[in-house]
Amino acid sequence: MSQLFLIAFRNLVSHGRRSLFLGGAIAGVTTLLVFLGCLSSGVKQTMLESALTVATGDMNVGGYYKVTAGQSAPLVTDYKKVQEIIQKTLPDLDFVTARGRGWARLVSDQASMQVGIAGVDMAHEPRLPQVLKLKEGNLQDLAKPGNVLIFENQAKKLKVKAGDSLVFSVLTDRGVNNTVDVKVCGVAEDMGLLTTFNVFLPQETLNKLDQTNESTTGAVLIYLKNRRRIPQDVDLLRKALTGAGYNVVDRSSKAFWMKMQEVNKEEWTGQKLDVTSWDDEISYVTWTLSAIDGLSFLLTTVLLVIIAVGIMNSLWIAIRERTREIGTLRAIGMRRWRVMVMFVLEAFCLGVLGTAAGAVLGSFLALILNAMHLPVPAGIQFFTMSTTLKFALDPARILGGMAIITFCCTVISLIPSFKAARMRPVTAISHVG
Repeated sequence: MSQLFLIAFRNLVSHGRRSLFLGGAIAGVTTLLVFLGCLSSGVKQTMLESALTVATGDMNVGGYYKVTAGQSAPLVTDYKKVQEIIQKTLPDLDFVTARGRGWARLVSDQASMQVGIAGVDMAHEPRLPQVLKLKEGNLQDLAKPGNVLIFENQAKKLKVKAGDSLVFSVLTDRGVNNTVDVKVCGVAEDMGLLTTFNVFLPQETLNKLDQTNESTTGAVLIYLKNRRRIPQDVDLLRKALTGAGYNVVDRSSKAFWMKMQEVNKEEWTGQKLDVTSWDDEISYVTWTLSAIDGLSFLLTTVLLVIIAVGIMNSLWIAIRERTREIGTLRAIGMRRWRVMVMFVLEAFCLGVLGTAAGAVLGSFLALILNAMHLPVPAGIQFFTMSTTLKFALDPARILGGMAIITFCCTVISLIPSFKAARMRPVTAISHVG
């Protein structure tokens, strides 16, 4: 077999121009596949980082509380009992934190906007100081009632900076219009789409705004040591909560606010809990990953077809040019399957070399662009989930792409290789090119 590899490699070298052209095409396709794969991985990492900071934990126990059958609020009453069940049930628990949920209009002297509110207790939020990057102000001031943390884009729309005053205005669940004065304690860097309409408020201030007591929260956010266990842990927790006497809603891959309309139509009152995972809570934006992967698959498929035709034509030409050589090899005793393998190995070597060059080039290009922190236009941020273009190398994905392209190149070479193997030695030797 080593001899066949050597012959195949020498044949590629002897037809350098043709090999360089086809190898370059394969490298180009691999570069595109790796580049788009790095973009998709970068978007996923950014999305996960933003989501686990702003909107969700690895898992969540949210709640819906209905005073009347037709009106619900995103509340978990007596949430500390729920926390105790979580701590007893999940074997790979890292930490839990309670976070309020709400909506309100945020008003400045010059503008206003509707925002989603996350009510936080900074004493139980170890991730926020690690992830949020402030442009102005002090994050620790978020522990003091009456402060609010907003993001750059919101600060521009509201035309405010750290230290300025704002007013929250909300219609409470009891039908009362309520307002709360707050001060901007900090302006954080944008983290993509998920920070466009979300702000952080001390839980005590959110309770005052919504007129709720300190034993209630919006959701209990759960952070795990091993995210691979999320499906099993969701099932474990649902069973544990049901066994403790809680009503748990049927699981669906929707954000909590998308379920509110459905809950309002249901004829029940009181408390129901909802166990979700991080991808459930941001399912309304994860389609961007599918869009990038779909585009990558479509472009790669089209280019692979073009390359397959090129490889097949190249081998047909090579076989025609080397007909007498094939006849000589058959005449001195080379078996048909070895002739076929010799041509297949040429395509295989071409695929390996081309994909290796393309993977290196695509990875290098992704790393360069990632280091440049290229700004993303506002309209494109919906797809990139970030204010800058971010790429992340995923070795398994890169190697998988190389393997797929090499496999396709090898398989397509079977047709002309089989034809070469079926040549009769006498006819092949007497062939005149």
